[in-house]
Order: sequence, then structure tokens, then C-alpha cells
Amino acid sequence: MEPCVGTHHIFRFSGLKAMDVVLHRKQSLAFSSEATEILYGGAAGGGKSHLLRVKAIALALAYPKTQIYLFRRFYSELIRNHMDGPNGFRMLLDSFLQSGECRITASPPSIRFRNGSAIFLCPCRLEHDVMKYQGVEIHALLIDELTHFTEGVYRALRARCRMPADLKKESPLPPLPLVLSGANPGGPGHNWVKAAFIDFAEPMEIRRMPKEEGGMLRQYIPARLEDNPSLDAEEYSARLLGLRSPYLVKAMLEGCWDIVAGGMFDDLWDPEVHVVAPFAIPHSWKLDRSFDWGASKPYSIGFWAESDGSDARLDDGSSLHTLRGDLFRIAEIYGWNGVPNEGCGHTPSEIARLILEKLEILGFGRRIQAGPADNSIFDASGRVSIASDMERLGIRWLRSDKSPGSRKRGWVLLRQMLKGSLSRESPGLFVFRSCPQFIRTLPTLPRDSRDPDDIDTASEDHIADETRYRILSSSRRASSGGVRGLL
Repeated sequence: MEPCVGTHHIFRFSGLKAMDVVLHRKQSLAFSSEATEILYGGAAGGGKSHLLRVKAIALALAYPKTQIYLFRRFYSELIRNHMDGPNGFRMLLDSFLQSGECRITASPPSIRFRNGSAIFLCPCRLEHDVMKYQGVEIHALLIDELTHFTEGVYRALRARCRMPADLKKESPLPPLPLVLSGANPGGPGHNWVKAAFIDFAEPMEIRRMPKEEGGMLRQYIPARLEDNPSLDAEEYSARLLGLRSPYLVKAMLEGCWDIVAGGMFDDLWDPEVHVVAPFAIPHSWKLDRSFDWGASKPYSIGFWAESDGSDARLDDGSSLHTLRGDLFRIAEIYGWNGVPNEGCGHTPSEIARLILEKLEILGFGRRIQAGPADNSIFDASGRVSIASDMERLGIRWLRSDKSPGSRKRGWVLLRQMLKGSLSRESPGLFVFRSCPQFIRTLPTLPRDSRDPDDIDTASEDHIADETRYRILSSSRRASSGGVRGLL
């Protein structure tokens, strides 16, 4: 196969017809990269899906007996986005289909080539769906909209990538196995994708990952709207600007990974307002804590100070004016192993001891009262409950509000408090700079695609949950009156 110089490629295969396709500059860089674990994308309109299809076809024709798997979360998305349409597989492969060099099967959806290669279009909605692919051998793994997947799904699919020695031979394409993904900011996987591909290195830089991270050559190739001359940039930009939300526009138009597109809280979150420097807590303020349990997933503990309306004295000697009911997150404990949305396996007793250590560091003694916790910790299930284990060490918890409708009501109230911080017409929510996990996770939480009034539970939502427990615990703010339209 011989790609031409520039952005217009003609692929020629021995004994087959030429395949004439267009790849723009950034697409060409991703197509020809020597990296073996690539994330391509960022802004909307960068040509991610077209790149994945062209790469899949080129690999199938260049490497006989190659097994290529293209994943999206839902079957309907695979057919609508990749099989059909003016640039779908059917149109790209029209001459090959007519000549009998390949055929399309409907169940499961796949494209099988005369040389023994195959492209499989695979849905994978939930983590347990990965089990369907446990025994497969993936030579090239292509994932469309990577941020729609959890890190666990990605790691499990990547673990299926391997290439038998007898299939490893010289080819004009970069070596296999290969993982190539496309993504925009947002979705339940936003945080882990950002940590894995965007934060770890400069754009375009190729790094060899350690064995515990897959051992592949990882690269992030950013693509923006202007990188795709096939689109009318001015017209498409107008469509995106029509979204009105500055956060959504910034993500979709500029490919900005520091915010999330269309999240639950990003339209209200302003770090210049909501994040504050630590200060001495007035003695008259209420102090308590909240807890969301997790083992394989992170657990989260928040320490809170609720204002009675009195002023706080800042380090520079000035006064901070507060409203009665203003809530400040003053400290936190986050039980993760350093990988987004993965727990560290601490036992209840270990967590209780960490809380006691934190209380000693904070110096509040018995001022910090027991607060609401995930009700699952009170379930005994044939043994001593998690709550009882912790209470033996002096850490007691209260049950959280899990009444019907409380979950969505909690999100409404949390949004109301974030808005109150901006308007100062009602009590607000603030966080000390010493709480990095809150700042990292809560602002980027995505809405559930099936229920936009709720958070996607596949996301890293543990801090949001214990924050919701704390807000709902204040009965004077648990009323739904006056908070409509904030979701």
C-alpha cells in the first residue's frame, strides 16, 4: 500500500483495486503515526469517525487475517455513524463489495474480506458487556467516543490486543497491535481520558508507557474544527455557538479538556468564585462530615463548615462576609489508588483511623459532628456492619436521605448552592483549595444521556454523592420550593 504525499491518499493493494480516500493533515498524522496507543480528537468536527473507518479498511487490506474491532456504546450508533451514510463503510467499500473482495454480514455486524481479515462493529454499553469479548484476539482496537466508556472497559478491551508472531510481518502501515480512539471532552470517562492522554504529555509527543499501563507507545493528537477543511468552518461554528453555553461551546469548538461539555454543574462552576483560600473557622459555625462508601471504587469523606451568618477572619486580616447557610468544604479524604475512579481497598477500620488522624490535624476535636453517610454502611448482611466497625473506633455516622426523589432533589439543591455562590442572593457552596479531589471531579460530572436530570453513575461521582448527602441533611434547604428549572 502506497499513500501519496499530502492529504489525498490513494491506497493500492496487490491484486486489488485502488482505494482513493481523503485524509486531512491531522487525520494523516494519526493514520501514519508510529504510536500504538493513540487518542485523536478534541473539538467537534475534527473527522474522528472517518479516520477510524479508513484506518480499519486500510489495516484489513494491508494485513491478511487481521481482526479489527470497532467499538461504540450502542449498536444503533455503530450502524448510523459507521455503516450507513455518505462516508460510511458501505460507500467507502462500494467497489470492493461489487467485485466480491469483501462482504457485509448483519448479525453480528461485520465486514469480511477475501484475504481473511474482518472488521467487527461491536457495542459495549456496560462493564459486564466486556465479558462477551473475553476470548477474542484483537489485532487493532478502534474506539469511537472514548469518553463514553469507563476506564475499566478500556483496560479490559486493551488487554485483548495481541498479535501472533506469524502475522507480524513488514507492512507500509505502523505495527500491530494498535489502539486508536476518537473522543470529545465530556462523558462519564472525561476525567480518566484526560489524565491518561491529555495531562501526561505534550500534544503529539509519543511516550513508551510502563508495563502496568499497557507498555504501548501512547500519543494524543489534538484535532480542531479548522483541521477539517471538508466542513464549512464558519457555518459549523455558528451551529456550535448556537448552543449558547460558553462551557459547551469551548469544549466543542476549541476541544478544551479543562471543562466538560453539557455536564451537570459546568454551567455554574467558576473556580474564581467557588474555590477559596483556607481560613480560620468561626467558633459559632457548625462543623460536620459526610461519607460515601467505596472499596473497588473510591470512597469519599468531606469535612464541612456551615455558616451561621457571622463573618470569618481571613489571613490578611480582612473579613469574609457570609450568608447564613453558606457551606464550605474545608477538608477531604479520598480513597483512591491514584487512578481515576479506582478505589484503594481500605477497610472500615483503616478509614476510621484516617478520619481520626485528619481530625487531629484539623484541630477541631469534638466540634466536628457526625454527618450523613451512604446508607449501605448500615447493612449488616450476616456480619458486623461497616458503620459498626467504624463506631468502635469512635467514628459515628447518620443515615442519609434516600427517600423517593431525593437523588434528583439533591442535584437541584447542589446546583442552587453553586448558583448562590455566584449571585449571593441565597446560601452558596464553596471549597477550600486544600480539597483537590472535589475540584478535580465535581465540576466535570456529566449528565446521564438517558436521564439529563441525573448524573451518569458510571462517572467518578463519589464526592458528588457525599456532597449531596450533606446538602440534603439540612432540612431547611431540602424543600423543593423555589428551585425549579435549575437542573
